[in-house]
Amino acid sequence: MKPKQNWEEGLIRRREVARLAGVSEATVSRVLNGVGPVKEDTRERVLAAARQLNYVPSALAQRFARSKSGNLGVILPLLPKVNLFSTYYFSEILSGIGVTAKERGYDLLLLFRKPDESRDYANLFRTQKVDGCIILGAQDVPGERAALAELQEGNYPFCLVNQRFDGEAYNTIDADQGMGSHEAARTLIGQGCRRILFLNGPDVYSNSVDRLDGYKQALEEAGLPFDPAMVLTGNYSRTSGYQHAEAVAAMIGAGLADAVIAANDRMAIGLLQGLKERGMRAGVDAAIIGCDDSEGARLTDPPLSSIMVPFYQIGCEAASQLLGIITADSNDQDRQEVIHVKLPVRLVVRASSRTPT
Repeated sequence: MKPKQNWEEGLIRRREVARLAGVSEATVSRVLNGVGPVKEDTRERVLAAARQLNYVPSALAQRFARSKSGNLGVILPLLPKVNLFSTYYFSEILSGIGVTAKERGYDLLLLFRKPDESRDYANLFRTQKVDGCIILGAQDVPGERAALAELQEGNYPFCLVNQRFDGEAYNTIDADQGMGSHEAARTLIGQGCRRILFLNGPDVYSNSVDRLDGYKQALEEAGLPFDPAMVLTGNYSRTSGYQHAEAVAAMIGAGLADAVIAANDRMAIGLLQGLKERGMRAGVDAAIIGCDDSEGARLTDPPLSSIMVPFYQIGCEAASQLLGIITADSNDQDRQEVIHVKLPVRLVVRASSRTPT
């Protein structure tokens, strides 16, 4: 049966409950949806009438009564020539969000944002399309900051995933990215590497900043100097890792580098391919570590060492925390404190980082 038919039938049944209880339809709606003050004896009459008529309001009707859409919005970047659903990062996070939302009776509304498109997130709430939104791929740029400030000022429930804005009280769910790169660098140093390249992503992402900080900290603890020339920048794509292979191969060949940490597996895999084409092998000529521990990391030759990031759990946590805020708001409870969750990561060692002894 179509939703409209369900809604119309619900109106008819509610009218019958109102007639039997001797109250208005509006009172029936308030009692059954738990909205607004109702006298106790009136509430009992309405509930008794509803039981007698076997009337249960539909979820759709309840959403209309509470001005709720029943949708949890997920804002995603629309990247040219990239299938987000085949990308490990996005597919895992979306799976976690979707499963958790479904368990809580919510549907997902996916919203794709072009790089040059206006970030009018607040309009999603003004038009009642979503009850809360999770933002993936946010960047520290003026347009993003303005859009998030508008959400905050409007008291709209939202959550950032894998991105923070220093100085702003935004709900954020992330992994301990700094700990991951610190552990990777510390492990490489422990096996004798002293000239470690760091292939990072753009600094508009807080993850890039955190990973670089962890790398720097490990060098400092080992008494090794930090050299900005040892930091290369890609864009988290496989192509960008491949494009750096020529420069990395030259540094390895000249003895200027003996290891590489890449800020995600896609760049690491592109780098592996480029080095192999130049006659160099990870784990023999240089140690290489990626980040994400994606399925692809197990399939490379040699298998790629990688920092395991719990993206699925991050998605679950983001949905759970945000729906908790939405539920608290609908029950007229005080808004929770700002949420900052940071999940642990761990290094998975494979052949690509095992340097010869």
